[in-house]
Amino acid sequence: MRPADPVTAALHEWIAVFMRRSTRNLLLYAKESGLSMSQIGALLHVHHAGISGVSDLGCDLGITTAAASQMLDRLVQHGLVLRSEDPHDRRAKQIALTAKGHQVLLGSIRARQSWLDDLAAVLTPEEQEQVVAALRTLIERANQLQQT
Repeated sequence: MRPADPVTAALHEWIAVFMRRSTRNLLLYAKESGLSMSQIGALLHVHHAGISGVSDLGCDLGITTAAASQMLDRLVQHGLVLRSEDPHDRRAKQIALTAKGHQVLLGSIRARQSWLDDLAAVLTPEEQEQVVAALRTLIERANQLQQT
């Protein structure tokens, strides 16, 4: 179903293009890295959380704690995360990214966004100015929506 409002329709169309291109590049990166999308999602979760618990990770990814624990075992084996005891609860584990995990995560972000450089390169200087102005407006308004 296509929105009747032309602004909303254009935003939907842009998001579709953006997501298709970004996801394609991310999937290629994951395949080249030997990681699943769930594993990359786990790295993103731990990055944003700083330090995470196994159950928090499972909840965020929509998987059981047991499945999250198995995924983390593989990430530990790859040297991407560290698992240590929670100093406040010895039964719980804390998960943190290693330097290698940070590098892999940065690589996934660069891969996902790499096509934007190609897009910017085909825009005329005038189009680039228009895009920058429009995006700054969208960012500002989106941030205002988050505050309400």
